Amino acid sequence: MTKQSAFKTTYGFEREEVRLGNWRAAPWNVWAFRNVCELAPTARIAATAGLSEEPAADAEGLLRETFLLGDRRITVAEALRETFTDAMVVMKSGRIVADFHAPNFTLQSRHILFSVSKSITSIVAGILRDDGVLDFDELVPHYVPELKSSAYGDARVRDVLDMRVSLDFEEVYHDPHGSHARYRRAGLLDPSGPNDQIETVIEFIAGLKKGKGEHGGAYHYASPNSDVLGLIIRGASGQRFADLASERLFQPLGARQDAYVTVDRAGTPRTGGGINMTPRDLARLGEMMRQGGVANGRRIVSQEWVDDTVTGGSREAWAQSTSVSWLPHGRYHNKWYQTGTGNGAFFALGIHGQWLYVDPRAEMVIAKVSSQPAAIIDNAKDFNLALFDALANIV
Repeated sequence: MTKQSAFKTTYGFEREEVRLGNWRAAPWNVWAFRNVCELAPTARIAATAGLSEEPAADAEGLLRETFLLGDRRITVAEALRETFTDAMVVMKSGRIVADFHAPNFTLQSRHILFSVSKSITSIVAGILRDDGVLDFDELVPHYVPELKSSAYGDARVRDVLDMRVSLDFEEVYHDPHGSHARYRRAGLLDPSGPNDQIETVIEFIAGLKKGKGEHGGAYHYASPNSDVLGLIIRGASGQRFADLASERLFQPLGARQDAYVTVDRAGTPRTGGGINMTPRDLARLGEMMRQGGVANGRRIVSQEWVDDTVTGGSREAWAQSTSVSWLPHGRYHNKWYQTGTGNGAFFALGIHGQWLYVDPRAEMVIAKVSSQPAAIIDNAKDFNLALFDALANIV
């Protein structure tokens, strides 16, 4: 009788069962979201040399705290379990006060951020804007000539940043035959069949057509916009995104662990959803935003850009979108969400339950990574926002 492997004892399945065809589905996603580098090619985003992590902060007391979720009183531990949480870091007034880790998750574990990647990419764009080498009012082909004949030919960088590009593309995660599935295959994040077109991310984007309206209208969420932002960053800076992000963001931030970003067959980074990093370093990034662009006494991005990001943007563009139903007072600007509530909270959000949430009034930052079994779960966003509001009153 063959002895059961240690891997299967730990995860309930064998490593070889995890493939590109199932890596986002339960139960395989629990392991896959922490080990994307074994499934797709990646580029390293180097951390700060010589810095080590402090021991984990005890979360036991916090996990026992309770709060009201509708008419139900629930513990923080139950909330984390019910939202498929892999790890959560809570910072208060610049200090890490709690680390929650699911089984087999450590301080060194990196997790895919999905669309939280968009918000990180926008910080790099903000840095280039501060440098004077990136103009948000410029047309996209000024930086990416390959997109001149695409939907982006007459779009401004600002339209890309605010998801106000008129684009014939629908973000449908579970259609294996739609344009989103083709987009994932171009990024090497889905398997290709014998009849599938082989293309790079930029080749896919260059073929996208304009929608019915003009650019600058209602908020329309489309992940290719954020890969276009990565291409814009490369065109404006002349540097690979991973190298630039390391030099200008992750190292000044004091990131303790290398991050990485998935790339396609041409080496183009999936800046729309492929960044992987530790929750603690993600929390440090949120604290930098809370501090107006400063970390470790060093300015990373301008106060002006941060203030604009967390308070600016068009309420009308958001109100005209379907997203207004779950965030009625919200806005979306520079690839960050604003709650529109009195605490001034803003956040980055990714499918399958990835969050970076900043509450300036409570001086609180929360980094939360998860392995939801589906990309979108009804009411999960409301559940998490209620948890964050409760934590603001607890920590």
